[in-house]
Amino acid sequence: MTKYIFITGGVVSGLGKGIAAASLGLILKSRGLTVVNQKFDPYLNIDPGTMNPKQHGEVFVTDDGAETDLDLGHYERFTDATLSQSSNTTAGRVYLSVLNQEREGKFHGGTVQVIPHITEEIKRRMLLSTAETNADVIITEIGGSVGDIESLPFIEAIREIKYEVGEENCCYIHLTLVPYMKKARELKTKPTQHSVKDIQELGIQPDILMLRSDVFIDEAVREKLALFCNVETDCVIQNLQAKSIYEVPLNLEKEGLGNAVCKVLGIEEKPSELTEWKEMVKRYENPIQTVKIALVGKYVELHDAYLSVVESLIHGGIYNQAEVDIDWIDSEELTDKEVTAQRLRGADGIIVPGGFGDRGIEGMILAAQFARENNVPYFGICLGMQILVIEYARNVLGFADANSTEMNKDTSHPVIDLMADQQGKILGGTLRLGKYECAVTPNTLTEKAYGSATVWERHRHRYEFNNAYREDFKKAGLIIAGVNPERDLVEICEVPNHQWMLGAQFHPEFKSRPNKPQPLFRDFITASCNNAKTKNGRA
Repeated sequence: MTKYIFITGGVVSGLGKGIAAASLGLILKSRGLTVVNQKFDPYLNIDPGTMNPKQHGEVFVTDDGAETDLDLGHYERFTDATLSQSSNTTAGRVYLSVLNQEREGKFHGGTVQVIPHITEEIKRRMLLSTAETNADVIITEIGGSVGDIESLPFIEAIREIKYEVGEENCCYIHLTLVPYMKKARELKTKPTQHSVKDIQELGIQPDILMLRSDVFIDEAVREKLALFCNVETDCVIQNLQAKSIYEVPLNLEKEGLGNAVCKVLGIEEKPSELTEWKEMVKRYENPIQTVKIALVGKYVELHDAYLSVVESLIHGGIYNQAEVDIDWIDSEELTDKEVTAQRLRGADGIIVPGGFGDRGIEGMILAAQFARENNVPYFGICLGMQILVIEYARNVLGFADANSTEMNKDTSHPVIDLMADQQGKILGGTLRLGKYECAVTPNTLTEKAYGSATVWERHRHRYEFNNAYREDFKKAGLIIAGVNPERDLVEICEVPNHQWMLGAQFHPEFKSRPNKPQPLFRDFITASCNNAKTKNGRA
């Protein structure tokens, strides 16, 4: 029988339910269980695809083309899983489904209500992963905080599920904040007590309390919370601030989370096998060098907008036993060649990640030009690959006004253009999304990285390299290092006579793992480390 774990949050938002859920997934997987994580978000957007990255953060993309919450990235990276559309559901998607059913007459003219119609649709989606994967454990994170109006149908749904799957197969974990009052030198338990009281009033009795705190929570505080919140003492788990997110699973396992969950669900308490993860954390925390990477983007105000990119850079750093020092650069600040040279002078490598719209594009082009002319390792992802192409067209081919039609519809050299099948489409969910094949050109940086003639990577874009200019670029030396064989679309470009300058139309960051870095990120960091050594006279 599949076991179900539901993780809710209280007191304040941003406590790290996603990291906690991912960590628990890793802990249970290390005990030999098959685990699937999923996220249910109470907001009314259909998915995060059209949401502002500065407000919501990164949009994570799955193999099957779902645009999902960034927490799915944590789930995949920690548990080395491949998740799907069913792993992320929003209130908007739930309501849309129910209203479409109403329009089709499936409720036979009955009154459509939150209970039972909305809650039944939520439960159907919560159990969908069971049917698809037959996993031993399904871990479901409920977005938002208990007390939010929009989350009430989701709380009701997880209350009802217990009676459908059996109480012995259901575990509720409530994550809260235990603040420390410096003046009084005292941890305050009242916020957690009130949060538990709120969720109890909604019919949920937490089985496990997970407590976020900046200071150690002693046994007396745990016993007090256990007594007042009706939870056993060994099911009160502290989740202290860690050096890195990769330490969190190890800390939670040490605190007894795995044993507590197994106890509640009647799962045999097998020892965990986290040796590989521990070794990875040790490498991360003991670098032998530092490499400075300039991240030139347009959403740098919110670092979560580039979360998977940052994590992938760190993964490359772990492999090279290097601390990755990211210099966050707003591309709008790069106004001319002199300013760009001054700002990027200290960079060992430059990365330009994805994005949409024309704001800050000229600064990105200047960054790519600086990288090419000064032999600085450059990695362009999606928009960053298109920037590489535009810069090469302008300054090597001599097409002074070369551009993407996304930025300038009237350019006389549209080296990047809207894909033919994208004409006239609405914004939401219509990009080229998900996993596609890429045939790799022999004797390229790409082949060296992957060691394979064929790779599959995830996409999220609407504009593409314009094949009408392919021969012009090839004659000027640009290397077409990867092509989609189905549609002959250029997927990877490399600049010749350069230590490492590559652009990928896809998003390789979505498939990187801390103990298995994505090959392009791994080699980009390797090249940047080598560049740092050369600059410092240590080559």
